[in-house]
Amino acid sequence: MVAAPVLAEFPLLAKRGTGAYSRRAMDGPLYMDAVISPHRSLSRRGFIILISILTLINAVTAMVFVALGAGPVPVFLALDVVAVIVAFAVSRRSAMRTERIQVSAREVRVMLETSRGVQTVWSSPTAFTRVTLLGEAEDEGDLRLRLSNREVAVAGALSRRERLDFCQALDGAIVRARSGRLGP
Repeated sequence: MVAAPVLAEFPLLAKRGTGAYSRRAMDGPLYMDAVISPHRSLSRRGFIILISILTLINAVTAMVFVALGAGPVPVFLALDVVAVIVAFAVSRRSAMRTERIQVSAREVRVMLETSRGVQTVWSSPTAFTRVTLLGEAEDEGDLRLRLSNREVAVAGALSRRERLDFCQALDGAIVRARSGRLGP
């Protein structure tokens, strides 16, 4: 996820986190504590209804093909239902992944929270961290945190407009953290 070249000038400033490091509390007040998670458009109940309808349609289709003498067709229709279930399971697992961005006066930290636990993927001093938004097209717009020759993409689950708003909020939080102001 994060490019890990060693910083010759600041070897201890930007560090790739570990599980134990991510559980350490931030020093001082938080100027930003944002949790970003992908949008899930289908609830568990909706998933069950969708799979039930798909199974019913495939069962009726399978009966028609069996009546016509095409015995192998129901096997492929069953594989179709299994493939849809697997695709939704993979999608659900990726939707369970959240990204947490915290800004304090001392550091900016990005943590990835999955079903396996919490991992810090970026930690850098607030004073040297920069926020950049790359890309001009409507569907682009990579929001990145930078320190010297290292960078990490953040807020990938947000739309272009949301990334623009989040970029301004994150940059404002970093500016406030540098100056020590808690208010907007």
